[in-house]
Amino acid sequence: MTHAHNPHRRGFLKLSAGLASLGLMSLGLGIRGAKAAVSDYKALVCVYLYGGNDGNNLIVPVDNARYAQYQGIRGNLALGAGKLLSPISDGYGNPYALHYGLPELNALFNQGHMAVVLNTGMLQQPLTRAQYLQGANVPTSLFSHPDQTMQAQNGLPAGSSSGWGGRLLDHLTANDSLAAISVSSPAPLLQGNQVVGNVVTPGTDLSLSGMDMWPSSAALARRQALNQILGLDAGSAVRQAANQAMLDGLQLADALKSNANLSPLNTVFPGTALGNQLKEVMRLIRLRSQQGPGRQVFFCSLDGFDTHGSQDWQQWDLFIQLSQALDAFYHACGEVGLAQNVTAFTQSEFGRTLESNGSGSDHAWGNHQIVLGGAVKGGIYGQLPQFVRNGPDDANGRGVWIPKIGTAQFGATLGRWFGATDTELAQVFPNLGLFPSADVGFML
Repeated sequence: MTHAHNPHRRGFLKLSAGLASLGLMSLGLGIRGAKAAVSDYKALVCVYLYGGNDGNNLIVPVDNARYAQYQGIRGNLALGAGKLLSPISDGYGNPYALHYGLPELNALFNQGHMAVVLNTGMLQQPLTRAQYLQGANVPTSLFSHPDQTMQAQNGLPAGSSSGWGGRLLDHLTANDSLAAISVSSPAPLLQGNQVVGNVVTPGTDLSLSGMDMWPSSAALARRQALNQILGLDAGSAVRQAANQAMLDGLQLADALKSNANLSPLNTVFPGTALGNQLKEVMRLIRLRSQQGPGRQVFFCSLDGFDTHGSQDWQQWDLFIQLSQALDAFYHACGEVGLAQNVTAFTQSEFGRTLESNGSGSDHAWGNHQIVLGGAVKGGIYGQLPQFVRNGPDDANGRGVWIPKIGTAQFGATLGRWFGATDTELAQVFPNLGLFPSADVGFML
């Protein structure tokens, strides 16, 4: 196991992931195969919480016994009654409370539109503490930001050149420039074996210099000439991949120009970085959904969750942004009649230690995630870790939770709703068959 804390390396990961977006990680990407037709429209929206969100304070058990255990280990990071929202239930009489920075999400939970998935994370297969201490097979480079970020988005406990969102799209969509879009940094999640992710900056339309000419017939002739040049067989796999990336970009720019046909929304998005990203996602969803059946996967992100210090204030500030932006996004989906067709979810590279380091927490493993949408079966899913040092869920005595729900199970639950068959899910998540269930149950 390694404990890697290197923000420069994490930034390099975001930048180097752009290789996948250019199709240079698989030189056969220019060949697009036919896909089975889907009969409806659906979208998955990942909100990635960079740095390792502390899920221990996202949702807290507030029954007397477990809350006392939580306070005893959490120390000065424990949330008092004034920093917890009104209790919610898991449906079995066990009370929980969300962090006070999540009031909008608390309301959506109470309306049945949000699920919280407990103690999920990257696993090769189900794992006990005894097996872990005996050296059982675990994901490589635990506690490392770049490695665990790649694994969370790859959906695999070791390196891969593709992401689980892209592999889902490989099975469910034809060549579609709007299928895999990041409105943040280039994302391994979107890179399939055939599908290539694109990056769209919020609030902008792509255009190629020199293509806007007068009269329009001259612009059309220039565009047709460029298409012919890019379609030539250059005899070089690298050049073919670059040409395909250029063609994809032109197709994407054409699609984005139709933005003028969209009427303004009544829903107001917050002017934060995440609010602007989700506003752009909503625009792209409206553009693509009007074209008929299809599938889209989006990547958004919110950075700053590496809270080794100043966690109390910093996490509150980030949760306020997350709650307000996701609330606006959910209501915008409802406004355009797509609440049942769009599911948003959080991911993060790992959780954080329940034990305080003084003013923050350190890198850990299992974490709690949010799933939001009209097709979500609201509630609390999974099993909360036992808040006991060196207990059955603690990897190292600091409250480092061994996940009970693997990333493959979490992703497969979303993938089944997305339209993937059991056979396709087994190809997207090769280790899925090692788990007792491929469906956590939080989707209709």
